[in-house]
Amino acid sequence: MPPVTASNFKLHKQFKSRFGIDRRDVIVCLPPGYESSPERRYPVLYLHDGQNLFDPATAFAGNDWGLGPLALDLFSRGEIEPLIMVGIYNAGQKRIDEYTPVRDRRGRGGRARAYGKLIVDELKPFIDAQYRTLPEMHNTGLGGSSLGALVTLYLGLQYPHVFGKLIVMSPSVWWANRAIVKEVRKLRHKLGEKIWLDIGTREGERPDVTLKYTLELKDALIAKGWKEGEDLAFMLDEGAGHNEKAWGHRMRDALKFLFPAVSEGA
Repeated sequence: MPPVTASNFKLHKQFKSRFGIDRRDVIVCLPPGYESSPERRYPVLYLHDGQNLFDPATAFAGNDWGLGPLALDLFSRGEIEPLIMVGIYNAGQKRIDEYTPVRDRRGRGGRARAYGKLIVDELKPFIDAQYRTLPEMHNTGLGGSSLGALVTLYLGLQYPHVFGKLIVMSPSVWWANRAIVKEVRKLRHKLGEKIWLDIGTREGERPDVTLKYTLELKDALIAKGWKEGEDLAFMLDEGAGHNEKAWGHRMRDALKFLFPAVSEGA
């Protein structure tokens, strides 16, 4: 299989939104063989904090997720289906606002709905027009970590007809008194998504509380009908902290769960 090289990456600078959301860069990672297989279309995984995914030069504290080499390894082993990954850069100081669905008691946040419109109404149509995608919900994923995981689950609940696969890593369940758990509990029944959920055992100032809140979220999903081992996967990562290295490491299993290789006869 050809390697992932610079030609596999396409940077769309200063993507503009009409929803009052700041411009931001969007980086697209195309799978090996994309150019040589013009008849083939691919599932798409949209990921928040795009500057942290592929390049240590743009990543927080110089530590990226290493997604390019990881995806290539999984493709070459036949463990996942080739897919297009879209990294949506965060808005810096406005990251908290955009990644949170409601304001907290200090008045911060609450702009996730507008950020979601950017993705669903503007970015996804652009990506579907520019690249050979499989646009249906069962071929479209959304993922992130920390606050990026919080907004992933929130938008997954808001747009179940758009996103069929969710990667929820180390979610900030604590935000606004665990508002995301309340959102799940308001559901009449489970939605159609497959969900990857995880947490490390050394996250936050109170790892025991962080774990407790994440398990509370998992239990809320199960109570609505998600079944662990079927459409819900949960990983407790022993000794893992709240950082890019841990999230990049767990992406291997998350991708294998959500984008398993499809046999030619399937």
